[in-house]
Amino acid sequence: MSRLGTETAFLVLAKAKALESQGKKIVHLEIGEPDFDTPMNIKLAAKKAIDDNYTHYGPAPGLPPLREAIAKHISQTRGIEVMPDNVVVTPGGKPIMFYLIMATVDEGDEVIYPNPGFPIYESVIEFVGAKAVPLALKEENEFRVDVNDLKKLITKKTRLLILNSPQNPTGGILTQDDLKQIAKLAVENNLIVLADEIYSQIVYGDFKHYSIAAEPGMQERTIILDGFSKTFAMTGWRLGYGVMPTELVPLICQLEINSVSCTASFSQIAAVEALNGPWNEVHKMVDEFKKRRDVIVDGLNSIPGFKCHRPHGAFYVFPNIKGTGMSSRDLADFLLNEAGIACLSGTAFGKFGEGYLRFSYANSIPNIEWALDSIRKALKKR
Repeated sequence: MSRLGTETAFLVLAKAKALESQGKKIVHLEIGEPDFDTPMNIKLAAKKAIDDNYTHYGPAPGLPPLREAIAKHISQTRGIEVMPDNVVVTPGGKPIMFYLIMATVDEGDEVIYPNPGFPIYESVIEFVGAKAVPLALKEENEFRVDVNDLKKLITKKTRLLILNSPQNPTGGILTQDDLKQIAKLAVENNLIVLADEIYSQIVYGDFKHYSIAAEPGMQERTIILDGFSKTFAMTGWRLGYGVMPTELVPLICQLEINSVSCTASFSQIAAVEALNGPWNEVHKMVDEFKKRRDVIVDGLNSIPGFKCHRPHGAFYVFPNIKGTGMSSRDLADFLLNEAGIACLSGTAFGKFGEGYLRFSYANSIPNIEWALDSIRKALKKR
């Protein structure tokens, strides 16, 4: 248990809620959760599913209609041929990370993961007794993977490579050329790749999401992680899935049976409606996120000591705060206590996050503008 980490966002949320209970106004920019409601057609599908008695156990890999819908969706959006037998449905996306690392990584193996990156990667790698090897994502490279840096980290012990695009916490996106070069290294070194694509549908402007699974020789060694939390504002529904080579499916299902048995049946029926129904609300949400991104990026860049890259995906900004003269943790604490802004220290995402903060712009523009003004005033007063 001493090797198992946590997700700092929930700890900061608890602190922020405690301050709110004392009457202090807090703007929540710490949690990676869309502030939109789940679309009505999905909610109605869930209610009907309950009335239709989808309230019992289902098969561990997921209900057949959902596995079919996911296979169709991934085939269309990633440009690869996926069958229902390649799909495992889980209660949220995290189980895919946990199960895959447990199923494929032995004690003493090395796993390369993005840093700054989602903290659960490093946590689970170390939990199973493997060596977590951080791959630095650099601001000057738009927080993309530097292929030369990756090449230097690969050894004979490297078993697994984790990629996340669009990326949490930076909003960086891997280009098709990046993926071609990374795929070449993966094939040459016989690496398994976990492609965390949970933000695949939240991309802005002319940028597109590409999957490494579509590169030559990669589908048979790639596990795609995706889900419904971010795209459809369904965080509380706990619905994720993995798309993987068929030989991995029984192993992942064995771990699922031993831990959670299966995913809630009525939620899965609602997920079928999410994929097959209208996507109007999703597109509206992404358009609104883009507006919020521009407001927060422009606002942060106007604050002395802040320098903020404009991200191309997800709903986070990762501003450089070195000009303030404060450490990431000290500034995050200062903003919470003095400005009423809940955000995360860059170090919550690994050692290469020092000098940065993460703000989630999954909040309204008026709240974001209030937060920016509050940050300016607090820093000026300091």
